[in-house]
Formats: sequence, C-alpha cells, structure tokens
Amino acid sequence: MKDVVVGLDVGTSKVCALAVGPVGDNGHKPAVLGYGVAPCSGLRKGVVVNIDATVEAIRAAVAEASRSAGVRIGSVISGLSGAHILGLSSHGAVGVRGGEVGARDVARVIEAARTVAIPPERQVIHVLPQRFRVDDQEGVRDPVGMAGVRLEANIHLVTAARTSSQTLARCCERAGVSPTMLVFEPLASAEAALYEEERELGAALVDIGGGTTDIAVFYQGAVLHTAVVPLGGSHLTNDLAAGLRTSFADAEQLKLSFGVATNLVVGREETVQVPGVGGRPPRPVPRRLLGEILGPRMEEILELARREMARAGVGAEDLVSGVVLVGGSSLLEGSQELAERIFNLPVRKGLPVNLAGLPEELMKPMYTTVAGLALYAAAGRLGRNGSRAGHRLAQRFRLRVSDWLSEFF
Repeated sequence: MKDVVVGLDVGTSKVCALAVGPVGDNGHKPAVLGYGVAPCSGLRKGVVVNIDATVEAIRAAVAEASRSAGVRIGSVISGLSGAHILGLSSHGAVGVRGGEVGARDVARVIEAARTVAIPPERQVIHVLPQRFRVDDQEGVRDPVGMAGVRLEANIHLVTAARTSSQTLARCCERAGVSPTMLVFEPLASAEAALYEEERELGAALVDIGGGTTDIAVFYQGAVLHTAVVPLGGSHLTNDLAAGLRTSFADAEQLKLSFGVATNLVVGREETVQVPGVGGRPPRPVPRRLLGEILGPRMEEILELARREMARAGVGAEDLVSGVVLVGGSSLLEGSQELAERIFNLPVRKGLPVNLAGLPEELMKPMYTTVAGLALYAAAGRLGRNGSRAGHRLAQRFRLRVSDWLSEFF
C-alpha cells in the first residue's frame, strides 16, 4: 500500500512505530493500521549513546508495526529530541516585486529571515513562519496578494546538532527503514494533542519524556518558542531508586503504580510495598515518602519549563488556553495540581485526540508524539484534497521536508 505512512518515536525509554493509511469515501482521512512498541536502552537524555541497542529497538518496533498492519515498512518520519536542540527567532525583510506580494516574495523573505549565523556543526530542522508585515500593516498571516513595496517576516528556527541527528538517521537506516524527515518532538505532540483554538488563543505544550522535557509555546496559531530541559521521567525513577534503596526496574514500577507529584493528594495512612535488593524481603513504606522524593524533582522540571515559557515573550494573560501536559510522567497523580500552582495557569493532561481510530492502549499521554508524527506523515500523503486544517498541515509538512532534506543531505 503506497499510501501507508509511519511515525517513529525513538525515546529514552521506548521506541514506538505507528502505521496509518487512508480511509473514508475519498481516502483522505488517516486511520491506524498497526503499531509496535519496544523497550529502548540506547538513548540518554534523548540522544543516542548506544547504536546497537537503538537499532535493535527500532527494528523490533518497526517489525511489530509491520506485522500488525500487514504491510512492509520502508520509510518513517522520526521524532528528534535532546538538549542539543535550540530554538531561535529571526527577522527578515525584502522589497516586493511588482507592487503585489507573490509566493516568490514570501519565499524570499523567509530565506532572508533564516540567513542567520549558525555554527557549521548545527543544522536547521524547522523553519516556522510566525507573522508577516506588509509596509505598515502588521500581524499578517498570509501576505500573498496584498499590495505593498516592503515585506517583512518573523520566523522561528529549530536547530539541532548535526552529529546527533545524523546518528539517529543512521540508526534508522541500519534498522532497515529510511528516515524521510526528522521532526522536533513537541511539535509532533502538539499536532496530536492540541486543538486548533488552543493554538489560536495561546497555549504551551510541555512534554515530559523519559530523558528530557520538551516545550513548545503557541500564540495566534504560530510557534513562538521551543526549548528542551535535560530532565525527565528517568531522573524521577533514579531519585526513587536511590531514596527507597531498590532497583531501577522496581522503582519504575512503583513510580507508575503509586507515584505522586505532590503529597496533597495522598492520605496519611497509605502505604506501599518496596521490593528489597540482594535477596532482602520487601518492606512497607508510607506512600507519602514517594511524594517527598518525587515532588521536588517534578517541581524542578516544571519550574524550568516555566522559565522557558517566559522566554517566549508572552505573558500569562496571553496563554488563554493554559498548559497541556503530555509524556509518561504527566500521569503522576497530582501532576496537574502541581503544574497549575507553578504555572499559575489552567492545566490539562493531553491525549492524542487528533488521530482518530487509535486503539485504547495508545490513547495515553506517552503516545502523543508518535501519533503526531503519524499525522505529519499522513498530511504529506493525504492532505492535498482534505480539510482546510489538513491542507495547512500538508503545506507545513512539505516546507519542512524540503528544508530538512536540503540541510541533511
């Protein structure tokens, strides 16, 4: 099936592949065909540190997705994260040819805006237009057709370390799939978890992954700021393992089953059984002890995310839709309450609601990234005659594909 497309989320704790294809009378709506999930130990803080382990995890996840979808998978769109990723905003201006803004003028002004000094060891992953200005008219979203003599553009660039992105791409190739594009993960998560009105009114997406926490701030439909905090769920698990003197695997299970981000949601009489190490028997501990260990780290992660959001240049009054938390650690009981206190904004937990037909086991915050990657991929194949929202997504997809290919190859 030539229209089958695959999103691949290569994370610090797991690799997930999601295959989607067209459904409906006109075949322009993506539907889930199959998926695969495999544990991964080859990344640290979102960056590949063990190629063999990463390749095996990718191969296993893709093979499972291929079997469940009943198709051969040859190419993927992969997510990219890590502390090496940096976002910056830029401005450009050009003269309008012929007195009326055309598509070539828009391309020229975006090219002028992206001509900034970037070290040779870095590459541009995304070029995201924010707003245009035609002469004295500010806040223009689509300047094509407007009369004027001067066109200006504000854009947001997402850059990454060339070696890190190339290493991830090579891992995909060694696993038998071709990465047609790398997408900064919170942008993919936003495609799956944010509603269109949230982008318009102003919202921040905070993706607490295994090794990093990724942030993307949206206002009036545009990306204002992106950032990566080098802390995530694995740091919570490490803290718990050290504090409870138990193994990492047992600490992870305790975090998932009984972990809390604040003790305000824990009863004083609650206890949990902590497995011993070295043949020692399990022992009961107050559940509040888990909150005393996990709470400060969770607060640190959210506080760092708040500082990054402040750098977007918009105040809390501009983020009318508040904050959307995704990623596995957003499931910690009390995380929403803690985030509302730190951000002083309304907070909700995000789910991959924008991809219809997801199986129930994938309708969780930790699968928003792979769902968003699949939406990116589907927009490129299926969005040409779809809805207006789908068409806009397809346009963004094609721009990013051409940009990444020119930079990477």
